[in-house]
Parts: sequence; structure tokens; C-alpha cells
Amino acid sequence: MAVSKEELFARYKKLKSEGVNISLMELKKQMEAEESQSQQSQPVQVEQHKPTGFSALSQQNLNTSSSCPNSGVSAEQLTLPTPMQPSDYSNSQPLPNWSTTYSSMPSTQIDQTNELPLLPKYEVNEAMQNSYSNNFASNFNYDNMFGQQVNNSVNHANTFQQQPSETSQSSNVYEIPKNIERTKYCVIGYPLGHSLSVYIHEAGFRSLGLNYSYEILETPPETLVDRIKYLKYNDFAGFNVTIPLKLPVTMFLDEIDNSADLIGAVNTVVINPDRTMKGYNTDVLGFRNAIPKEVTLAGKTIGILGTGGAARAAITAFALEQVKQIKIYTRNIPNSIELLNYLRTKFPTIEFNAFQIERIRDLSDINILVNTTPIGMQGRAADLTPVEENELKTLPQGAIVYDVIYNPKKTVLLKLAQKNGYKTINGVDMFIHQAVAAEEIWTGRTPDFKDMKIAALENL
Repeated sequence: MAVSKEELFARYKKLKSEGVNISLMELKKQMEAEESQSQQSQPVQVEQHKPTGFSALSQQNLNTSSSCPNSGVSAEQLTLPTPMQPSDYSNSQPLPNWSTTYSSMPSTQIDQTNELPLLPKYEVNEAMQNSYSNNFASNFNYDNMFGQQVNNSVNHANTFQQQPSETSQSSNVYEIPKNIERTKYCVIGYPLGHSLSVYIHEAGFRSLGLNYSYEILETPPETLVDRIKYLKYNDFAGFNVTIPLKLPVTMFLDEIDNSADLIGAVNTVVINPDRTMKGYNTDVLGFRNAIPKEVTLAGKTIGILGTGGAARAAITAFALEQVKQIKIYTRNIPNSIELLNYLRTKFPTIEFNAFQIERIRDLSDINILVNTTPIGMQGRAADLTPVEENELKTLPQGAIVYDVIYNPKKTVLLKLAQKNGYKTINGVDMFIHQAVAAEEIWTGRTPDFKDMKIAALENL
């Protein structure tokens, strides 16, 4: 039975205000069951109509590809009555702490001479306003991906064992769209002053013999609505998403793949010919494939600095590998409680705990320390480290320090780690692996990993 978006959001808001934690998908199923029981006891005549939003998804799609919490909400139907200012955004929701695609290319400005087609005015109801300013991760339904138990995710765990030369197998993770004929792609986020995305994606397209273009489009949060409209009506076939938009962009997607539902964030989007959009996440695959295959993860204790999109990718990758414990270091512990509770439910054999990042003193039980914050990134606190040397030296011998930042290749954190004899992993390989997977989604073909890595290193 179909449940209208208005009824769904109204019930969801009411339950949340009463302190009841439930995902939109679970609530939708519950409401459909109630409606079904009601109609069985008192039959009514139902007018046939074309399904939209949640009701447009078949049961098969629900089992294989999760629906976005605001499924069916397109950019044409939404607008923010009062655009949020950067200060408003930061006050209402801590920004994700990491970017997949920061770059050194100048931002590409929208040609103001090309007028956009007239579109219906956007409208955002109160429930959707709240979802924009609150924790987006809490609105996702993870059940379709995780299934009943963690060990049911064996296909993902096997995929993580791939090496750079085997990235073609990663297509098994994604449902590859077909008949994409347009050739324009881009990355959106803010700021993008030091991104290498244009170099690696153009190298990947060339390795496939494709004359596709890739642009850098800086997009502050308050301009996201207009940016989505611009992309949909200017023949873009897809785009990448980086901070601070990996969570807000989900409001405008018609569907999200299991890869994005897995961690509650989107970094790759396909724009279909009918202008519907589907979101994916390639960060989990990219993160895991960057760790050398000889490194044993099962039974280890992991420290994660940050709680943004990359942190969720790292947590998911480690959880699928059956680590013993994951310690999350964050600036805002209360905002992490819902995520922690969810992870504890889905991964009952793994211990999850949150700590204040500013109060790190002892890391003696951490086997792998991962930085997913932007601290140390070129052009953004490049001369700083999220962990000072005295605290870093408390890591045990043989520990690994993994920084997902790729520009510069060697951050202050990695320099300090090497100085004190620890093994290190930088963010370059993760960056390339996630980009390879993105192009597989866009084209259905696997670009050359080595060509893309060379392009990145040449422009660092």
C-alpha cells in the first residue's frame, strides 16, 4: 500500500519529537501494514495513479537498492525560502570533517549569460527543513545493506581484498546504470581550491578512449538547490560530491544505492536521461583497497579521528573486517550517540566508543589510527596536526597511522609518525580507488588505475 510523503514525514516528525528512534523506511513499512489492515477490514475504492517517491519503488528495488529518505523529492520541487548562510549551517550541524575531492584547480564559474530554464518554485515543508539542519545520518535506513547479521556482508568483505590491478571487480558492488550518453561530469563542494579530481578523472576517461569532460564547481551549502538545478538542466551525466555536501545532497536524490545506504553519505551521483538522480558511495571501497593486503585487521583496535563522510567509510570498512574495537574521536560526542547506538546494534561483536578529540592523551591500545578530519590539508590548516607528537608517541610499536588527506602526500601527522618509527598510509591510493569506482558507475567500464595515479602525483 502506498503511503504519501506528507503522511510519512508528519508521522516521522511526531515520533522523533517523542523520542522514538525509527528509520523512514521502517516507519513506511509500518504505516503500509496499518493501511493494509485497515483496508482489509473496510474495503475502499482506490484511484489508480502513477506511483511517485517511495511508492514508485518495486519490492525488488527495496531489496537491492535502498531508497533515499526523501525519495522522489527532486530539485524542481524544492527550494529553501531563506538560503542558509555558512555560519547558520555550521551552527545547526557540524560539517563533515573530510573531503574526497579537494583540488588545486580554479573554480569554474557558471556562465551567467546562459539563462536556466524556468522551473517550478521550490518548496520545503517543515519536516524537510528539519532534516536539512539535523543529523542526516539518522534519516537513513541501513537495514537493506547490512541485512540481519554482519557476516551476511561477505561479498563486500571479499571485494575489499582487491589490489590496484583488480579494481574491475568492484563493479560487483554497484548497480551500473546503462545508456548514459551525455559526457559532462564535475565535482561539487566547498571549498575546492586544491582539488585534483579534474586531473585524475580526465586521465581515467582518456584511458578508456572517452572524450568526456570534468569540471570543478565550487558550491557553498546555501547554493546547493541552484547547483542541482543547473546540473540537471545543462546536460551533466553525473557528478562527485565532497564536503560539506555529502549528506545534504541526499535530499535531492530519487534513490540511493546500497553502497551509499551503507554509510549514510553520497560521494557519486548519476543523473539519468529523465533527470532523476541516484546516489552512490565509493569511499568504503577506496579506503579499504588502500590498506596493504598483508595488514591483518580482524581483532584489532582502531582509532578514528572525525565523524564526517570519510569517517563513516572507514568505520564501515573496518567493521566489515571484524575488528575488535573502534574508538571514535570527535568534537561533539552528543551528536555521535545515535550513530554509535546504530553501529552497536548492527555490529554487536564490535565495541564502539566515542571520546573528545581535544582530550587525547593515551593511544597505547590503538593498532591503526586514522585521520579523517581536514586538519593538515593543503590550503586548510596544512601546518597543523590533529594529534600532537607527545600523544602520538603513545601508540604501540608496529602501529599504523593512516591519513586520508592526499594533498599534501605527507601531512604533518604522517611526518611525525614516520619520525617516531610508525608505518604510514597517505590518502592518494584511497583517492584513486574511489575515483576508479566512480567512473565504473558512470561508464560501466574500468579506467586505468596507474594512469590516474600518475596524473594525481604529477599535479601534487
